[in-house]
Order: sequence, then C-alpha cells, then structure tokens
Amino acid sequence: MASGLVRLLLRGAPRLLAPAAPVSAPPVRGVKKGFRAAFRFQKELERWRLLRNPPPPVRRSEKPNWDYHAEIQAFGHRLQETFSLDLLKTAFVNSCYIKSEEARRQKLGIDKEASLLNLRDNQELSEQGTSFSQTCLTRLLEDAFPDLPLEGIRSVVDFLAGEDVVCHVARNLAVEQLTLSAEFPVPPPVLKQTFFAVIGALLQSSGPRRAALFVQDFLITQLTGKELFEIWKVANPMGLLVEELQKRNVSAPESRLTRQSGSTTALPLYFVGLYCDKKLIAEGPGETVLVAEEEAARVALRRLYGFTENRRPWDYSRPKEKPRAEKTIAAS
Repeated sequence: MASGLVRLLLRGAPRLLAPAAPVSAPPVRGVKKGFRAAFRFQKELERWRLLRNPPPPVRRSEKPNWDYHAEIQAFGHRLQETFSLDLLKTAFVNSCYIKSEEARRQKLGIDKEASLLNLRDNQELSEQGTSFSQTCLTRLLEDAFPDLPLEGIRSVVDFLAGEDVVCHVARNLAVEQLTLSAEFPVPPPVLKQTFFAVIGALLQSSGPRRAALFVQDFLITQLTGKELFEIWKVANPMGLLVEELQKRNVSAPESRLTRQSGSTTALPLYFVGLYCDKKLIAEGPGETVLVAEEEAARVALRRLYGFTENRRPWDYSRPKEKPRAEKTIAAS
C-alpha cells in the first residue's frame, strides 16, 4: 500500500514540478497604432480638402530649378527639330506679357522710357504659321481625300486649326509652360497664337519641308477616331447625296425599310436601305424612319468620299518627293 503510493508520487512529480505554460494576455491597442490611425486620418482629410478646394495653378518658372534658356533649347531637342533660338524665344513672347511687364515696372516707379522692354512679340510669326498651316492642311487633305468637296475640306481644316485642337496639342507639347503671357493658365486664344508662332519659327528656321512634317505629325493625327459628319455639319445629307450621285451620272437613290424592331415599344429601331439601280449602296439605323434614312445617306456619303471608319490609316512616312504643300508655299 505504502510502496504503491510512493510510486504514484514519483510518477506525478515531473508534472507537478514542470513550469506553468505562459498565458497569453488579451491584445491591447498600443500608442503606435493610435498614432498611425490618426496620421492616416489626417492624410485623408488633406486629400479631400485638396479635391474640394484645389490650389491655384502656379507657373513652372515660379518653382525652383528653372532655367528658361535651357528649357528653350530642350524644347527643340524634345521635338527633334532645329530652331533658331532667337526666333523660338520670340515665338513665346506675347504682346499682353510685354504690356503687363511694362505696367508693372511703371508701378514700381521706373521711368516710362526705362521701363520699355526690348522684346518683339510673336504676332508676325503667328500670322506666318497660321497661313502656312492652313495651306498645308488643305493640300494634305486634298491629296488624302480627293473626292471630298471643298466645303468638307474647309470644315476639317477649321476643326484641325481650331482653338480646342490646337490648345490640346500645345499643352501636351509643354508650350503653355514656356509661353510668356500676362495670365496663367494661358488663355486659349493666346496659347493658339503661340503654337502657330512656333510653327512660323520652324518655317523660318528649317524650311517648309520640316514645317509641313510638323503639321502632319501633330495636327493631322488629331483626326484619329473622328467621324466626318461630327466635324462637317450637313443639314440635308440626302440632298447632298443626290447631288453627288448626279455628278457621277448615277440615278437618284430610293429608300426602303429593310428591318425594324420594337416598333410598338418606347425604344423602336428601324433600318433603312438606299438602292440605286436595284443595288443596295448603304444602310443606316435610327429611332425613326426619317432618322434612319438620314443616317443611311451619311453612310453612303462616307463611302463616296473615302472617309469611312475602316479606311486605310494615314501614311505618316516621310515623302521622298516634295509635298504639294511645300511646292505651293515655295511658289508663293
């Protein structure tokens, strides 16, 4: 009895003498985690504040590490064009900048004669660049779309040389950051004038061939993804189609309803086909029969003019011979 009790105590001794297992304490939020959460919250508040009240734009010249002369030189190298530095600097100077600087100097008490700036504005270069660009665009479009009438050519040229397209190209080429203007951001008319002045400076520096390639690379490319009748507003496409077919000695088109769906619903769909000599020349959809007929007429006009969505891409390779635009400018 006693010996059995002793054996039992000896067997349980290691378990009784073994150290107790560590008890894990419940997690407690520390000071560092609280600081991190507050920091993230502060950053989120700052981000929302900037989104609701963005700071006014600042000129790049007002920020550190700015060298205007080096930026002017780098501008030509970025575009891989050779500019005369004097002409390029003149192209970025606008008359509003000269007037504002002279007025600012006079407010500081400087004499009127001493406050005059020895700068020439870009008015002359801008006129040369505008005239050359419009002539070059006209010749390029006439070569690419020989069947497009003169009115359509003018509409496309006005679109490519318009304020929206030119300002979009100028901002992406960093012309706005180098423009010397009284206001910032640079107003669209001033930015447009500056961009054409850059083309005028390139025309005088490198000749009409390089200027024509510049216009082709940066303005003609804006036609990508554009639809003809979004640019050229035609009030009566069916009447224009009849005139074009008469010029080609083709009979007047006849419209026929080819398909329809949901005519008794709120969203009907009709397909109208145009037939000439019993041949289908175009088909267009619309929510009414009249709208579908006009769309079919536009489809037929696109095919006649070669301005379809699946047309051959523009050839941007450098021509071996002188382009017609260059010959025209050289002759004038």
